[in-house]
Amino acid sequence: MLSKIKSFLSECVRVFTITRKPGMEEFKTIVKVSGLGILIIGFIGFLVHIIWALST
Repeated sequence: MLSKIKSFLSECVRVFTITRKPGMEEFKTIVKVSGLGILIIGFIGFLVHIIWALST
């Protein structure tokens, strides 16, 4: 059990050393893509709601 915890902690340390803070341009791109995805999913949900309301 203790070896599993040590292994997990060493993997966590390895991940934290590899990762880095994104630059401003990368951050803006991530925000744009995420926002576009949210809008698309919302639009699909709205269409499903309208189709459901019109079919009843």
